[in-house]
Amino acid sequence: VQLQASGGGWVQTGGSLRLSCAASGGTFSMYTMGWFRQAPGKEREFVASIITSGRSTIYAEAVKGRFTISRDNAKNTVDLQMNSLKPEDTAEYFCAARRGSRWFTRPDESEHWGQGTLVTVSS
Repeated sequence: VQLQASGGGWVQTGGSLRLSCAASGGTFSMYTMGWFRQAPGKEREFVASIITSGRSTIYAEAVKGRFTISRDNAKNTVDLQMNSLKPEDTAEYFCAARRGSRWFTRPDESEHWGQGTLVTVSS
């Protein structure tokens, strides 16, 4: 499956952004989806994951209560709504896919990656 992320940009502290990832070339509903991020000089880290049906999600502690992951299996998209953004959320954000109905939280568990979309939060 091919993944195309979009929606990054510049925002002030406390602002909101919505990232979107469009999938093609595979049966989207068979993939658990995830968002990861990578700040300059740091390792890629888990942000959120949503299982195939969309009925269950998991978040990193750093974003819990501020970010919401959702998916639309009819449109083959997975979104990440980011509210109350902080400077420490600044990073390149990547969508990821793994076949099956189990969350994944480690980068090495992902089978497919999209290109990153840059989010910059200014203080």
